[in-house]
Amino acid sequence: MSSKRVLTDRGSAVPALAEAFREHGFEGASLTVLSKATGLGKGSLYNFFPGGKEEMMEAVLTDIDTWFETAIFSPLERATDPAAAVTSMIEEVTAYFRSGRRVCLVGCIGLNASGAAFADRIRRYFARWIAALADCLRAGGVTDPVAAQLAEEAVSGIQGAIVLARALGDEAAFLRIVQRQQSILIGGMIARG
Repeated sequence: MSSKRVLTDRGSAVPALAEAFREHGFEGASLTVLSKATGLGKGSLYNFFPGGKEEMMEAVLTDIDTWFETAIFSPLERATDPAAAVTSMIEEVTAYFRSGRRVCLVGCIGLNASGAAFADRIRRYFARWIAALADCLRAGGVTDPVAAQLAEEAVSGIQGAIVLARALGDEAAFLRIVQRQQSILIGGMIARG
């Protein structure tokens, strides 16, 4: 493990908070766990996040939303080259979930009871991803009902690949599944484009 860096602002605490929430869930991430994960005392955590754990989770979800808006949603929605946009989505998602700084916290929260507090935000995240991908596929010549189906299957396939790879301790499983999703999406455009 690397040595802990000193966190001096709210933004620098967000990746450590995200990992703690992913590992322990919202309910299980006590202030002690969050303090240990960030290296900040409880007082410093409350200084940065006066709203407590809820505000910490909101900051984490906002960070995730910002990244997905920039790297995934907008490029898919504004694609002038749909095949390149799908390839970029797969590359970005792969890098995102393989990096030590980012986690699929949205999926983890959605699977546990504490996710109810953030259910609308999680629903919007998945709905936006599916809609953006379907729009891109339609721009690539895929018919409307097929585009929606392929988009839904791709997003669920990517999320499932994350869970499966973590459960098996096999990152290669994630890579194989997302590469198959890419082939299916691009193939759908070529076959209909």
